[in-house]
Amino acid sequence: MTDATNPKQIWPCLNYRDALAAITFLNEAFGFETTTCHADGEVVQHAELRFPEGGGVMLGSHDPDGNEFKQLPVGGACLYVVTDEPDALFQRAVGAGAEVVRPLTDQDYGSREFACRDLEGNIWSFGTYRGE
Repeated sequence: MTDATNPKQIWPCLNYRDALAAITFLNEAFGFETTTCHADGEVVQHAELRFPEGGGVMLGSHDPDGNEFKQLPVGGACLYVVTDEPDALFQRAVGAGAEVVRPLTDQDYGSREFACRDLEGNIWSFGTYRGE
C-alpha cells in the first residue's frame, strides 16, 4: 500500500511559455534542483525539479498544438510547498527577485509562511504547515 502522507507521491505538472527561464528561476529563487531536462533548443519536452526537503515538480514548454498536457493553461497554478526553513527561503526568494504576494507571516493555525508569484503567474506558497 502507498503511504498517502508522503509528500514525494505528488508531483504537480506545469507548463511555461519560457520553460528554460522558469527552471532557472525556480532553482535560484526557491532552491529547486533540476534532475532531468529534455530540451530541443528552447523547447523543454520534460523537466523534473526536486525540492531539497522532499517532493518536486515536473514542467515543460506550453504547446497549444501538443498533447493534452502541453495544452494546459500557463500561469494559473497555486502550489503549497512544506519547508522547515521559511525565513531562509523567503530571503532567498526575495534576493532572487521573486514577486512577493504574501509576506512572511505567522498564521493563526501555527504555520509560518509566505507566497510568491513566478515569472509566468503561478503562485508558490511555502510554509511549515504539514496538513493534518
